[in-house]
Amino acid sequence: MTPASRNRSLGSAALAALLFGILAILVTRDRAPLDRFDVEGRRLEDWADDSSFVVDVLRIIEVAFGTVGMAILTALLVLALVVRRQRWAAVLAAVVMLATSLATTGIKRWLGRDRPDWQDTLGLHENFSFPSGHASSTGAFAAILVMLLVLFVRRTSLRRLGIGLTVGWWLLVCLDRLLLGRHFPTDVIAGSLMGVGIFFLALAFIDPRPRSIAARAEPLPEVYASQRRLAVILNPIKVEDVGQFRAIVGAMAEESGWSEPTWQYTTIEDPGRGMAERAAVSGADLVMVCGGDGTVREVCAELAGTGIPVGIIPAGTGNLLARNLDVPLYLRSAIDVALNGQDRAIDLVKVGGDGIEDTHFMVMAGMGFDAAIMEGVNEQIKKRIGWVAYVVSGLRSLMFPAMKVEIQIDDDEPTVHRARTVVVGNVGFLQAGMPLLPDATIDDGVLDVVILHPKQFLSWIPLAVRVLRKSAVVDELIDRRTGARVRIKASVDTPRQLDGDSIGLGRELWAECIHGRLLVRVPR
Repeated sequence: MTPASRNRSLGSAALAALLFGILAILVTRDRAPLDRFDVEGRRLEDWADDSSFVVDVLRIIEVAFGTVGMAILTALLVLALVVRRQRWAAVLAAVVMLATSLATTGIKRWLGRDRPDWQDTLGLHENFSFPSGHASSTGAFAAILVMLLVLFVRRTSLRRLGIGLTVGWWLLVCLDRLLLGRHFPTDVIAGSLMGVGIFFLALAFIDPRPRSIAARAEPLPEVYASQRRLAVILNPIKVEDVGQFRAIVGAMAEESGWSEPTWQYTTIEDPGRGMAERAAVSGADLVMVCGGDGTVREVCAELAGTGIPVGIIPAGTGNLLARNLDVPLYLRSAIDVALNGQDRAIDLVKVGGDGIEDTHFMVMAGMGFDAAIMEGVNEQIKKRIGWVAYVVSGLRSLMFPAMKVEIQIDDDEPTVHRARTVVVGNVGFLQAGMPLLPDATIDDGVLDVVILHPKQFLSWIPLAVRVLRKSAVVDELIDRRTGARVRIKASVDTPRQLDGDSIGLGRELWAECIHGRLLVRVPR
């Protein structure tokens, strides 16, 4: 954290503490200026009393976000952050919530302000009133959630939606305290100030962002002397602020000992291959590519076999290759991995079929239901709600008609199957983290094939259960094959896709695994 950021956090914490202190003095000594304001809480409680339904809802909110409920929410949040390897964010969340709880309890006992005499009689609170524990805990928790949304959610629309829902939830809990008459309005305001103030104080000393690999690991030994020339290929529509992105990459590259990066932007006419070729010819020691799966595929296909490592900055909706390589989706962490990670040789898959030029894919190819999902995604909806657009398309395509397919693995005799979809995978996890090919690895030199044939609508339920359990059972519902070469022939024109991008209708698709063809940067 920079000194300027720390000073801003300390300044915000000091302002919250000052306002809290003023309220504390006014409510425990001569609080005549605030009497009229606090008494307004009686009117709110009287209004809520007129509706038994409203009171029932308020009591549910009271219990759900009380001490026990907030402790459970905090534990779940900390656990989720640890699982996602955001350890410092987890530490910050735990420290803020624990400190808020202790400070609220201590100040309540110290100041000893009585509860309003008009509070709801059911579940009467007899402990002290100032500040509100519900308001302080939800205020602190809301501040943590807003911070996480700002740090880790790239899509502006989703980030704004998340922040709006978070603030709305906090206000609802605060209003609940007034409508039930549990607190004076100044109790709720003070509690919120305390929670937010403690958050900013902790933020000044605990940086929630992931630590740089360069800062905590020994440099990797170099096989040959490198001038550390960096080339960056960017799909400009995938980042909100190109100038800011360039500044971040430039600063982190300089910090890690790389040269000033050269920049190239993809276009509709050239989604990445031409830029990758120019980067290779110019002698780049590392090519960083920022974009969706399509951009990453084009750049990787061009750099395969050159020995130039590719650093992936995932900025799309699926980010399938990045997810399967454990490349973090957080922008700065991904850049850090690209600059300071280690190289891994992975397989590339050559693919072709009727009506398409021979090309390559990194993650998967498919015919049938999965391709119909990609084909049915509305791009405008996808820009607004991200991966949820695939769910919407998937629900519409669930009863994609079964087809007759002939599948040949390596030099074996072809076999005939009935299927709704056939997927050829180079990795184990596909969209939404679905472990459709649990035994697949990206550097084993073979392809994994799964043939899905749910005969009825309800058959999707046992299919999903078996996939999520990574069941090894093979039958007509789920059939699996492996081989270095795969050829699929359908009886009718069928939708096809590569790495989540629709490539149109056709009756044939073939794939060949090229072992260890590409170097990519992965976490150490």
